[in-house]
Amino acid sequence: MGDAPRDGLLQIEGTVSCPPKSVDSALLIASATPYTGVWKGRCQYFSISDGANLLPDRAFSYPDPYPASLERVGRDYSNYVAFWREIQITE
Repeated sequence: MGDAPRDGLLQIEGTVSCPPKSVDSALLIASATPYTGVWKGRCQYFSISDGANLLPDRAFSYPDPYPASLERVGRDYSNYVAFWREIQITE
């Protein structure tokens, strides 16, 4: 999916999130699946496609997280991309 140094990754509630610049956005297709996290805000889901296979709603991001959630996490995680646990993230 891309490259990110380990110190650029962010773990929130047991899920690893990758900085947007480290993710190959060509593999992500924005999904219409609606979701709003109680303390994080509106979530954008993505399906993952390699051209031959489509994995629906396997990645997600918070484009405009609630300000209180930024304080809770301790840094700005806007547009960081997280993947469902079945998706393997490699260096």
